[in-house]
Amino acid sequence: MEPLRTAPALSEARSPANGNGKSSKTYPAIIQGGMGAGVSGWRLANAVARAGQMGVVSGTAMDLILARRLQDGDPGGHMRRALDRFPVPEIAGRLLARYFIPGGKGPAVPYKAIPRYCAQPRKTLLELALAANFAEVWLAKEGHPGPVGINLLEKIQLPNLASLYGAMLAGVDFVLMGAGIPREIPGILDRLSRHEAASLRLSVAGALKDESFQMRFAPRDLIPGDLPPLTRPKFLAIVSSYTLALTLMKKSTGRVDGFVIERPTAGGHNAPPRGPLQLDENGEPLYGPKDDVDLSQIKELGLPFWVGGSCAAPETLRDMRDRGAAGVQVGTLFAFCEESNLAPDIKRAVCRMAARGEGSVFTDPVASPTRFPFKVVQLEGSMSGKEVYAARPRMCDMGYLREVYRRGDGTLGYRCPAEPVEDYVKKGGKLEETEGRKCLCNGLFANIGHPQVRKDGYRERPLVTSGDDLNRIARFLADGKPSYTAREVIRYLVGEG
Repeated sequence: MEPLRTAPALSEARSPANGNGKSSKTYPAIIQGGMGAGVSGWRLANAVARAGQMGVVSGTAMDLILARRLQDGDPGGHMRRALDRFPVPEIAGRLLARYFIPGGKGPAVPYKAIPRYCAQPRKTLLELALAANFAEVWLAKEGHPGPVGINLLEKIQLPNLASLYGAMLAGVDFVLMGAGIPREIPGILDRLSRHEAASLRLSVAGALKDESFQMRFAPRDLIPGDLPPLTRPKFLAIVSSYTLALTLMKKSTGRVDGFVIERPTAGGHNAPPRGPLQLDENGEPLYGPKDDVDLSQIKELGLPFWVGGSCAAPETLRDMRDRGAAGVQVGTLFAFCEESNLAPDIKRAVCRMAARGEGSVFTDPVASPTRFPFKVVQLEGSMSGKEVYAARPRMCDMGYLREVYRRGDGTLGYRCPAEPVEDYVKKGGKLEETEGRKCLCNGLFANIGHPQVRKDGYRERPLVTSGDDLNRIARFLADGKPSYTAREVIRYLVGEG
């Protein structure tokens, strides 16, 4: 095997001048949100990082995204170009032999499945996860010195160890993680930077009080030999409360380098409201004063922080920096720009709605199998419609949002409240937990132009998410302009356009 090839680690980008014309710390003022499965892909992250801000790729289901891109013929050859730089050519070769289809599969041909995750994933799946996350980060970092991060969900535990290591092989600068309490991740980054085995405690429904279930990942099982140390990326925890930020600072297994304070108006998954769930007249969760984060308390923690959720305006960026933040995290404005991976027809439809001021977002309290509220754009023909949802055969063939549960004999099982109702109940799930649940996995892949096609001809429909300020993108679409770029967003946010 040839020597390990790793992408060089790059230093942080210096942030632009603040309101008084003085340069602040060496942190970017803008973090581009890590959105959905593949929405914030390498093209978007590369464009943002080239402009001196933090470009972020979403690491969610990156293994399956790579497999489907290859089956679609790898338009432009970008995946193959990145895989050519993967440290172990034998692994890249096996993946190409398994998934690459010259010219692409036919539009009516189903995608080939990949193995599903469990507590002891197949070696072939781990290889795919390593290579996929490496490729996405490598492409995001290609050709510039700007900072690149990867966003992962603590809630989706099973792929995270392999995903992190693959991103680190490509020299990722930041790891951002929320949707849970990622207290073990900082220590895992320390170990993986030295190519040491790492373990992650699994959240297991029904586990007994004295039981602990863990999954283990050993880099040398996949990439043997003497490996040069990797640069340990900075870790930014995505939190929605001061208490959680303080807990992570005190109880994490390693160094926390900063925070993203995400407010309930941000797109995608939101933290549930504090206290008992109450719904407004539209059926959306009610957030109140208890859900507001006191930024002065966050500032006292002494770590850099960014604020996300309806922060996409230059005056908001100035205000947050005046209140001690390093900057803001922005998702929605980037989600519908030219460089995002949302399917072109979806972007066109949403842009037309927003240009008319008619974009509508519903915070659905039950759509997500994770039980977190999930923001859904009301888009004709998508899974936001009741009839479209009712017409979909319930199935779970990806399994990223499956819950790990303890069977009666002490072994682990996997279930999803969006799977067939009888299957979920048979596995010990409660019937009421299945009501209104939607298959986010398949919906998010349809969003980015990789919908699965069933043998009976059924084609998966999209399920689009956005922050509450969706109609703000209209400012880039004046005079009938059909689209806009990431650079336009950045120029607007920093007060240059």
